[in-house]
Amino acid sequence: MDDNHAQTFLEEAFELLSDLEASLLELEENPSDSELIGRVFRALHTIKGSGAMFGFDEVASFTHTIEAVFDDVREGKLPVTKDIISLTLKAKDLIRFMIDAPSDEASAPYEAQTLIDSFKEIVSGKNLSAEAAPTKTPSLNKKADEASSTPFKNPDETYRIRFTPSRDIFLTGTNPLFLLKELQFLGDCRIFAEIDQVPSIDDIDPEQCYVFWDIMLTTDKGLDSIKDVFIFLDDSNKIDIAAVGDEPSTDDSEENKKLGEILVERQDVSRDALLETLSEKKKIGEMLVEKGLVSPEKIESALIEQEHLKKIKKTTQQKEESASSIRVPAEKLDTLVNLVGELVTVQARLTQLASLFNSSELVSIAEEVERLTGDLRDNTLNIRMLPIGTTFGRFKRLVRDLSQELGRDVEMTTEGAETELDKTVIERLNDPLVHLIRNSIDHGIEPPSVRESIGKPRAGMLHIAARHSGAYVLIEITDDGAGIDKDVIRNKAIEKGLISADTDIQEKELYSLIFAPGFSTASAVTSVSGRGVGMDVVKRTIDNLRGSVEVNSEKGVGTTVTLKLPLTLAIIEGLLVEIGKQFFILPLTIVQECVELTRRDAEMSHGRDIANIRGEIVPYIRLRESFNINGSRPDIEQIVVTEIERNRIGFVVDSVIGEHQTVIKTLGKVYRNIKGISGATILGDGTVALIMDIAGLANSAYAAAGFGTRN
Repeated sequence: MDDNHAQTFLEEAFELLSDLEASLLELEENPSDSELIGRVFRALHTIKGSGAMFGFDEVASFTHTIEAVFDDVREGKLPVTKDIISLTLKAKDLIRFMIDAPSDEASAPYEAQTLIDSFKEIVSGKNLSAEAAPTKTPSLNKKADEASSTPFKNPDETYRIRFTPSRDIFLTGTNPLFLLKELQFLGDCRIFAEIDQVPSIDDIDPEQCYVFWDIMLTTDKGLDSIKDVFIFLDDSNKIDIAAVGDEPSTDDSEENKKLGEILVERQDVSRDALLETLSEKKKIGEMLVEKGLVSPEKIESALIEQEHLKKIKKTTQQKEESASSIRVPAEKLDTLVNLVGELVTVQARLTQLASLFNSSELVSIAEEVERLTGDLRDNTLNIRMLPIGTTFGRFKRLVRDLSQELGRDVEMTTEGAETELDKTVIERLNDPLVHLIRNSIDHGIEPPSVRESIGKPRAGMLHIAARHSGAYVLIEITDDGAGIDKDVIRNKAIEKGLISADTDIQEKELYSLIFAPGFSTASAVTSVSGRGVGMDVVKRTIDNLRGSVEVNSEKGVGTTVTLKLPLTLAIIEGLLVEIGKQFFILPLTIVQECVELTRRDAEMSHGRDIANIRGEIVPYIRLRESFNINGSRPDIEQIVVTEIERNRIGFVVDSVIGEHQTVIKTLGKVYRNIKGISGATILGDGTVALIMDIAGLANSAYAAAGFGTRN
């Protein structure tokens, strides 16, 4: 099997499985939604066909069985139940496992057979084994089999169908409405009932069918699929199927098909009568009706066809425009970002050299390169931005399974799914969010009986919201559970030796103790919690992402955990400062202003590291002392005032050089755990500048002053 084709199948299969899971979870909430049932069926059908085509025979055979069950659901023979949803979700997991490791683990066939047996029990003993026959069985309709097994869709084609059932069709036990409904599953379908042959009420025979239907169907399933819908009807029923030209035209200069042309093609009016009527100056539909050449119902039906063709034409244009997008492996994007980072560094070097030479032409070129590099940087980073909703969708399954395991009733809602974040941040965010959600359900949301006894709804609420805040994204996980008991946290912290019994600690610092390694308030170890791991993983991961965590809770009301994360980890706007002969970068997003600090100002504070800035007292940290940089301080220093978690704090440096596009480089293993430093960058002249971890420096200063940490 060709590696490129195999990779294409794997990518498509994973997307289909993700869509299948999302559809099943929605279907559980809306079991009568026929569109969701169709989505589940189509996902299973495509996985089956693609699997057979690319040699995943076990996947194809197993999926065919599940598809047969949902075919019964689609036809109304089987209701959507919680058991069917649960089994299909397990089947989805097994299909993923079989695709990931097709030659691994001999237990897969056993698990597949166990699930098949469970499905058989659900359908009340219905024999599915015959329907679940191997997919390689020869078929009479080879063309249709080939079409169903390919992972690539045929182009859409529009068909005009006139279905004229025989008058005695009801006597044969056939309901025409079921046939029309089956056509709707094939694609975009418009149906119009022709009733001009219906007699007066006195002459109607209720056992006779007087109605016929005009159907416009746009589908990629082909002509054979349409014919299969009517395969069991005898010759007394008239079915006319005609393709309406080729694929709908996308040429804006070509007019949409006119009403008269449609009526002539459908043989509702002759061409001579049409030409004669066109000589009058009225709307064609009105004139044909006035002359008695065609009924108003047929005009309305033709107008519906015209509208359908316009819609399909517009849809085709949109599809062709969107077809310009391509799949790109993540590794290529990472390489592109690295190259852009190097280009930013070279551009900074060019700008620095241009300033040394008295050449207006060179300065002009450097400025143009700087502008182009900035645009390229912004566009490259935007390519890596993904909506966070892709992550939110995964947690619906987690909440469902976990709430069932713990005997909770939980309703999960999301907000801000369209909020974009760097793909690297999203990938590393999965584990922290999983731990926070598990913690909310296990520790926060009470069992239904307990909630009911205290006047709360039986179902608990878990809300995940995301929104932009400057160069950061805020993600909030909120539950309406029991909240955090501060006394329990305090007693556990004393027991663990994290604080002493006489320590006076603020609420914010108290909540931050839950992120300490090994800290847990669970009374017993379960499969979900109790071992003191999880929240420390959250804190460590968010710190590595240069973000922060904040907890707010009210006992008996609920808890909110807020994650503050940078939009990207690759390139940031920084403020370049100098201390001694060393350079440092502060993230520009948290910088508010820069003010001078003279020796006289420092002496007036009487040894306290505080500054009076326009009547506001702002504490500051001397970075020269924090980093043990030797040398004498200049007479006039600079205070870079920042805002951290809604508190203003200053950082004293020798001088502020200016803004700088900062390409973030990770530090080696030896320097990775140095407090106050989050990375490094290379300046235009090759000098290394360290990127400061402002929150870490503030926490270290507070701890040194005996106030604990600020998180």
